Amino acid sequence: MIHNNGRTSKPRKVGFIGLGKMGSAMAGHLARFGHIVHVFNRSKEKTDNWIKAFESYSVSHVNSLDLMGEACEVIISCVGDDDDLREITYSPTGCFQTMQKNTVFIDHSTTSFDVAQEVNRFAVERSISFFDAPVSGGTSGAKNGILSIMFGGPKEQTESFKDIVGAYSKTAERMGDVGSGQLAKMVNQICISGLIQGLAEGLKFGLDSGLDMKTVLSVISKGAAQSWQMENRGSTMLEGKYNFGFAVDHMIKDLTIVLEQGRKQNSDLEITKHVKEFYEDLSNKGYGNRDTSALLLRLTSKEFTR
Repeated sequence: MIHNNGRTSKPRKVGFIGLGKMGSAMAGHLARFGHIVHVFNRSKEKTDNWIKAFESYSVSHVNSLDLMGEACEVIISCVGDDDDLREITYSPTGCFQTMQKNTVFIDHSTTSFDVAQEVNRFAVERSISFFDAPVSGGTSGAKNGILSIMFGGPKEQTESFKDIVGAYSKTAERMGDVGSGQLAKMVNQICISGLIQGLAEGLKFGLDSGLDMKTVLSVISKGAAQSWQMENRGSTMLEGKYNFGFAVDHMIKDLTIVLEQGRKQNSDLEITKHVKEFYEDLSNKGYGNRDTSALLLRLTSKEFTR
């Protein structure tokens, strides 16, 4: 099998836990690339829909995590939070209970640094190689198989890791030991949230000034102000379109993790703290499921400005 990034890999027995928007797309790429994919999701409807979509490939669903642990040499997860990760791994009903020695567990969830290390301790006790491997690129990156992955885990298994995730990524880089992937994702979220707030304020300033902001964006996006957020969200922000992308409530969760880690290591994250509060304003008004670029809405809507 040849991946998008040019890497090749042999078919593996892979388990995938969590068939949300990101997970379902990643699991689909694994199936397309010839892996034998066993899936597990708490929602039977999501599981059934995924199996139906990929029934022409070597796929199946398992009814419990212990069965997945028995069946797979690699298990990948993309779940909601720290407690979800604990539950699917080392809890009495988790897959660690039945995974064989020298198997691999890859977690693509965004979690805390502490829980990544916590889960790794249980993995090491069972001779399971654990990787914390959060992703960047959103649902479009998952759908198109071009995610960026920052991971922490055993250095000697880096190439094997890249062979597996190559099915749905354009780049995957080791940040260091377990936990460092989550720290790198925190850097990512700090930068993104600050960029979006800056973009929202810039757009609002321009609108208040009476400028044609589409023309302004076409110019400044070719200069030093250019960013992925400007290129991919600037126009939709001006059009008031927020029904897609990475949800406000998910960013609140991520920034809560960021600020707690910042407190522990004495990092000054003043701007990030304020942006989290702005996202909470949006969520409290019922916009928690809108894209994170909805920060402009907070500056322009009468719900917030009156």
